[in-house]
Amino acid sequence: MSALTRRAALRLVTSAPFAAALVWTPAEARQAHEHAEAARAQDAKRATPFKPRFFTAHEYATVTVLVDLIIPRDERSGSATDAGVPQFMDFMMIDQPPRQIAMRGGLALVDRLSEDRVGKRFVNASDAERRRILDEIAYTSNPDPGLSHAVAFFSSFRDLTASGFWTTKIGIQDLQYQGNTYVAEWDGCPEAALKKLGVSYG
Repeated sequence: MSALTRRAALRLVTSAPFAAALVWTPAEARQAHEHAEAARAQDAKRATPFKPRFFTAHEYATVTVLVDLIIPRDERSGSATDAGVPQFMDFMMIDQPPRQIAMRGGLALVDRLSEDRVGKRFVNASDAERRRILDEIAYTSNPDPGLSHAVAFFSSFRDLTASGFWTTKIGIQDLQYQGNTYVAEWDGCPEAALKKLGVSYG
């Protein structure tokens, strides 16, 4: 990756349609979570760290840093890595080879941007430097055409991080989801909610 030029990274990124490259169905996401959980359980039994099958060690470290910047640990719940999002992504990539180029190229692009801005790869940058770099690519409204591929990658990566996180036990608890609960009587949507939405019955 360190020898990958900006041009090569862009070629990798643009070789797959970005809008669809990192999007999965709920069934695919569920299957990846099951694989990731099984691998984590095996690693826990052997007391060994998770070894990615798709990502290189450097890519996996970059993914781990990125997902925790997107969903950090807070007083309410654990972080994306606590929920196993990096492992989830690794299994997603193994199961979906056509999407591998977009992921690998996007991670390389983030590194090239980091090297341009702060003279080091993303994982070696300080927290403040990382946040400054992400501020440039975190908004799809960014008008800079030179950053359009990085913006597209980060938008897709952020969506994948959210999908990975909020389909886990930690994520569901974070949402305070209370579905699948028996309701003896339904009186309709609360008046305050209807008012906020600007709708009414009748």
